[in-house]
Amino acid sequence: MHRIHAMDLSGQIGKLFKPKERPHSPTAELSVKTGKGCAKKDFQWLTTNVPCQAACPAGTDIPGYLTAIAGGEYEKAYRINLIDNVFPAVLGRVCARPCESACRHGYEGLGDPVAICFSKRSADDFNASGPVLLEPWFPNSGKKVAVIGAGVAGLTAARQLKLMGHDVTVYEKHDSPGGMLNQGIPEFRLPREIIAREIAQITGLGIEIQCGVSIGDDLKLTDLIPDVDAVVMAAGTLKPNLLNLPNHELPGIMHGLDFLLQVNEGKTPHLGKNVIVIGGGFTAMDCARTARRLGAETAQWDLKVLYRRSKDVMRVTPGELEELDIEGIPLECHATPVAYLEKNGRLTGMKFRRTGTHEEFDVPADTVLLATGQFPDHSWECEPETFQTLENFQKVFAAGDYASGASSLIDAIGHAKKVAEKVDQFLMGEKRMEKSVLVEPAETTGRSVEMNRIPRNRMPMLPVAERSLHGEVETGYRRKDAVSEANRCYRCHFKFEIDQDKCIKCDWCLKAKPRPECILMLKSIEHDNEGRAVSWEATDYVREMNMIWINQDECIRCGACLKACPVDAISLQKVSLFSGTNIDNTGENPENSE
Repeated sequence: MHRIHAMDLSGQIGKLFKPKERPHSPTAELSVKTGKGCAKKDFQWLTTNVPCQAACPAGTDIPGYLTAIAGGEYEKAYRINLIDNVFPAVLGRVCARPCESACRHGYEGLGDPVAICFSKRSADDFNASGPVLLEPWFPNSGKKVAVIGAGVAGLTAARQLKLMGHDVTVYEKHDSPGGMLNQGIPEFRLPREIIAREIAQITGLGIEIQCGVSIGDDLKLTDLIPDVDAVVMAAGTLKPNLLNLPNHELPGIMHGLDFLLQVNEGKTPHLGKNVIVIGGGFTAMDCARTARRLGAETAQWDLKVLYRRSKDVMRVTPGELEELDIEGIPLECHATPVAYLEKNGRLTGMKFRRTGTHEEFDVPADTVLLATGQFPDHSWECEPETFQTLENFQKVFAAGDYASGASSLIDAIGHAKKVAEKVDQFLMGEKRMEKSVLVEPAETTGRSVEMNRIPRNRMPMLPVAERSLHGEVETGYRRKDAVSEANRCYRCHFKFEIDQDKCIKCDWCLKAKPRPECILMLKSIEHDNEGRAVSWEATDYVREMNMIWINQDECIRCGACLKACPVDAISLQKVSLFSGTNIDNTGENPENSE
């Protein structure tokens, strides 16, 4: 009797459904399968697919820290922020939030953007690690840098340069560091202990801040430059933009930043019964809400904000106009100031013209607060001999608002980081910091389709009746709300991609897809010389289909396709922006080491 032996076909079946690894395709989404990529399409992928990080001037790894919060890793989330944007707890309260308007969750039909700013605050609120002092990136260089101004730009530049191994001294004309943080932002928006704690994490690195030293008065710039290897001018924008209108010299007319500085120093400016705030930006909102608190108990007290353009172009933090309304402060738009009104040498009001018309109207006022912008004051640096030598000119840099004009805190921080790298390159004669795209294999994003239906979590607020100059209005998320909000993030830094050599075009991923356009059947696709997809033609007919393709812009990173694929043709990687040293901490270039 002959025994029949079954044929072992497992190897052949394995080859059929899981072909052996092939060279990385030049038309793949990224230039590398794993490791560091530096091709144009690598950076473009990040810019396109992680728009929140691209919109952040400081380049904050937003998906990274939201993922950490979702996992309850608050210390990790805080540290990610600290490395990237220097002031996590501060920015978690007063950031301008350009990331949120870029968030893909806010695209049409997808709901509201993730509350990225509030989540940043949660990383601090629930971080029990205490003060965080970052490790230096390089050994001591022996170079000395002077930074003029201890606002966010100056402190950011100082910290970055210290981490690069340079000795840094910061000169500040006021009695305390912080700049606009404690001079211009009300305490009810930004508690002072938060500012002090995050500045302490900078000075704790060994940075000296000399307060009460005015460069130009107490110490001439010409005397400072020869004693250091580089100077960073980060003196902010302290020159007010005053309206040169008839009767502009009347008492009772005050620039908004001067008003806020007085209040933040514990003074109580006399405002009178009728107060007008002119402007439509951050300072206007802070002036109005501060003035409301100063006049809250005054009988028949009146306050109004007037702005010459429309509400939709006002440069304010999301939610501020709603808070203005909640606190009972009226806003009138399309009102262009024409003249100050006076009687017997006393301010009585302002005349306005309805923007774009000839209609004029008067508004009574005892005080006018001008939130009309400010400029850098260069008077202290204008010494003819300061830049007479090329050496002096080359060693002086400008950072933040002092270089670019009045902007937001996050803009100033982002600019100062770039300037610090330029200073380091000047001092060391080489570029020691690099940016690349780090690609790592991943097994899951941690997301599900159900997470898309989580509504945006509202920030709890102090009741209006309990609001004062000192109590913080935004009280912060509860722990469960922080996790819920972080889970709304699409985790856009994950990339799903179909290996066309492995794909058997079975359509299982098409049946599993949660969105109509996230996975497409294509007739054709065009790539440029860099291997980037620039155009494609989709089809609804299998007979016309030449490939199945994941549309990264529509992908919500749920992982349904990965689970559905029977032949392991879909890969998952985490893609991150790497920003750090290209020389190891011994000062030796790794590429040259054996």
